[in-house]
Amino acid sequence: MLTFNQKLVRDIDFHIRKIKDNIYTPLAELTVYGFITPEPVPFSQRQQGKPFEFRIGEKWGNLWDCAWVNVRGVLSPTDCAKTMILCFDCGGEALIVDNNGVPLRGLTNVDSTFERSLGMPGKTVWRLPAEYYRSGEVNIWIELACNDLFGASTGGVMRQAHLAHCRDDLRDLYYDAWILFDLLSCLDAKSPRYKAVLVCLNEALNGLGDFNEASVAQCRQALAKELNKQGGDPSLTVTGVGHAHIDLAWLWPIRETKRKGARTFATALDLMSHYADYIFGASQPQLFQWIKDDHPELYQRVKQHVQQGRFEIQGDMWVEADTNVPSGESLVRQFLYGRQFFREEFSQTTRMLWLPDVFGYNANLPQIMRKSGVDYFMTQKLSWNEHNKFPHHTFTWQGIDGSSVLTHMLPEETYNGPAAPRSIRRIEEEYREAGVCDSALMLFGIGDGGGGPGPEHLERLQRIRNLSGISPVKQGKAVDFFRHIEKTQPRYPRYKGELYLEKHQGTLTSQANNKRFNRKIENALRELEFVASRQWLCCQSVYPTDALRALWQETLLYQFHDILPGSSIKRVYDESCARYQVMLTQAQTLIQRYLDEFTSTLAIPPGKTVVHNTVGFTREAWLAQPDGYHHVTLPAFGYAVLGDAQVIPPILATPDHLENALISVDFNDQGHIVAFFDKQAQRPVLQPGSIGNRLAVYDDICADCWDINITYRDRQPQAFTLVSSAAYQDGPHAVVEQHYRYGQSQLCQKISLLPGSKRLTFETHIAWHEDLKMLRTSFVTATPSDDVSCDIQFGKIRRRALTNNVYDAAQFEICAHKWIDYSQRDYGVALLNDGKYGHYAKDGVLDLNLLRSQNHPGVGADRGEHTFSYALFPHTGDEIEGLVNREAMLFNNPVRISVSEGRTAEKTVALPGSFIHCDSPHICIETVKKTEQGDRLAVRLYEFDGVHAATTITLNAHMGHCCLSNLMEEDEEPLTLSDGCVSLTFTPFEIKTLLIDVA
Repeated sequence: MLTFNQKLVRDIDFHIRKIKDNIYTPLAELTVYGFITPEPVPFSQRQQGKPFEFRIGEKWGNLWDCAWVNVRGVLSPTDCAKTMILCFDCGGEALIVDNNGVPLRGLTNVDSTFERSLGMPGKTVWRLPAEYYRSGEVNIWIELACNDLFGASTGGVMRQAHLAHCRDDLRDLYYDAWILFDLLSCLDAKSPRYKAVLVCLNEALNGLGDFNEASVAQCRQALAKELNKQGGDPSLTVTGVGHAHIDLAWLWPIRETKRKGARTFATALDLMSHYADYIFGASQPQLFQWIKDDHPELYQRVKQHVQQGRFEIQGDMWVEADTNVPSGESLVRQFLYGRQFFREEFSQTTRMLWLPDVFGYNANLPQIMRKSGVDYFMTQKLSWNEHNKFPHHTFTWQGIDGSSVLTHMLPEETYNGPAAPRSIRRIEEEYREAGVCDSALMLFGIGDGGGGPGPEHLERLQRIRNLSGISPVKQGKAVDFFRHIEKTQPRYPRYKGELYLEKHQGTLTSQANNKRFNRKIENALRELEFVASRQWLCCQSVYPTDALRALWQETLLYQFHDILPGSSIKRVYDESCARYQVMLTQAQTLIQRYLDEFTSTLAIPPGKTVVHNTVGFTREAWLAQPDGYHHVTLPAFGYAVLGDAQVIPPILATPDHLENALISVDFNDQGHIVAFFDKQAQRPVLQPGSIGNRLAVYDDICADCWDINITYRDRQPQAFTLVSSAAYQDGPHAVVEQHYRYGQSQLCQKISLLPGSKRLTFETHIAWHEDLKMLRTSFVTATPSDDVSCDIQFGKIRRRALTNNVYDAAQFEICAHKWIDYSQRDYGVALLNDGKYGHYAKDGVLDLNLLRSQNHPGVGADRGEHTFSYALFPHTGDEIEGLVNREAMLFNNPVRISVSEGRTAEKTVALPGSFIHCDSPHICIETVKKTEQGDRLAVRLYEFDGVHAATTITLNAHMGHCCLSNLMEEDEEPLTLSDGCVSLTFTPFEIKTLLIDVA
């Protein structure tokens, strides 16, 4: 039974809804005639599709269909004396343009997918400009999209197309009453403020009568008594920024994102013309680039508003990228190209990393940020933790090298805030650092699929600037907010290490081909930059600046946080994988061209094979040639010319046994490893009695492409069944080839050893056709440890390998790049891979997630052909002494081959074998490239073992001036050269970049 006050609240809600229903009075239906196409076409081609007459209530298209429509009508003299609006709802998204095709305003269907507790997504109303009043005729072109904000189809039905009269006084009354009504939900029902607001609303709305102008004015005057009451000296001030989180792909393809961007930006600029204090912000230079390419006039208006301080650029990354899977160098390029774009286009950068929706943040990100000129970090995603509430909202985040950044996690814990009194109250109640920080950031607007704030958000903000009962709100820029809270940063808590998200761990594995392509293109771009730099310096070849920039920027696009993690629809992966293949082919072609050019400069006879090492570690390799097998030792970033064939040392392969001089491996009749013995160390590698490399198939239930059920290991897995096994020697390789079957899937695995190596390699090809299953391999090591070491961007981290508490248990799936390792001081075992990221590592188990088979949002995700490799690598000493990082780098970057054709180059050079090298085992030369600006060589190095290290860098070209720079290739500190070498010292996990003038 309702109390008296509850009945009053019910009555007030009824009155407010009734007011809203009477704001607009339909006057005349409009004619809508247009042209339908399956894909978007520009305004200049708008009449080239299928002609169609659009009628209210009738279906016009299917999901992803597009159309251009001409909307026509007549304004009477009486209409022109009123505030006239266009009401238009095509059952999807839409964009109003002017007579030249320049975007004016975005529209969204009222029944679009969106979380209704955060607001209503519909944008179906547009105030007619003065030009239509003068002409008396409505003649508008609108681009339609048969999809809603979240890529869903609502039937493709035209729902609304008419002119209407807007009662501005009723509209104002609606927002006055709505704000006070929402304020009630924030107040203590026993407080005087609550009682006064309740009585005020009840009395004012009961006296409203028939909505005539006089009664409406009287009602507004009565509400003003409570609406105009202000707060006192605030303990907390909220900064509100208009926002539209735009996923560059997710439940829609990239092509639709380009149109979402135009709709969103046009809407923001339109609202700025009506609301003088409105500030809107947007991130992602890639999005701005698309607007520049597709809508140059709109882009120029955006630039003007940026200069005026009304439109804030936010976040210096090229896209809002995933930060778990991309390499360290990829994250550097996100900042490099992002900041370069903003500086060139807007003469400014943001100093902010803007990642509100990314699935966890790697522990070296603070160093990458600081050395990219970025000091502030904004997110909210950690509020999605499933098991442990993240302890802070405003804090100093410290990375593995000691670098730190000021971090603010939105206390409202959404980037789609409704800008309502309840938003402010939630911030007040949830903000953990409110006692030491007097400000909080609030992002308001409709997001994920774009859209941004509507008039309702801005009307609310006008009324809650300093409303008694909640903290004051001001509209402002995010960067100004950070500058303000930075003043008291020493008072904030400090958090060190990875910001692990206790959710979405499935994104470390879903859409496996996309992830493998990403690893391959990252490696190829690194190699291409090295071989092109060598040719540019030594042979004056043209450096492929434009090709590299285009390849990098497209690679960075696909690292967006809903593409690379695997959480988009199928079409996104069909398109990105096709593009990856084209990009990889282009990169490989360029690499081979530069290798062939280099080989042509060497003073060697025709037909000689030259082997190239494109990594910064010395290595050995076996190669097959017509005259036999050759063993070669290669210097870092160097080459060698093959000599005579050599005798292969003894190796052994039988269906149940592999062996070389260092290790032996035994298999059972099911193909599993039952013994792995290190002959050199005289100790087992795997736990005696355990089974290694059982290709286990788990039920992947109550999950999707984002999430893995934490209980999956509670259910006994099935496994692939061995069908056949054969053993043979393939040159220097001792191989056991096994064929397996499970359900509708087939798998072939070549398990191999090389002479003189402890690395056991598993080359795998699988036709995967299961549903809601997860394929994993695992090894129970004989070197249990309380911690496991994991390769991450420019370094490593140690994670707990126990489940002593809920924090340990929540990290049941962890990210590692090229390797993960259990080590004791004297011995260890590493698991390497060439394109996998999801691991389970508890109680001595090394477990690699190979494939999943979910259906949402990507239908049939991962079904099909997959090729990948992983390897088990035992070693003496821990991962440092055992050179695990070096082994993983070599595993991921095979040697390359070129053959001398006997051409005589214009200038024959005989370079030393190594182009560049360092003399420390703890330092990796990651990148060798030409600088983005000018003609200098950029060399990026990092310390990967977590120790203090000193090294000398030797470049086999004459060094001129040399300096240290930040990651943006900006000079910072000159260095002294000695005999053409430069000496450097590193602190643990430190990244350094050299800029070298080469004479």
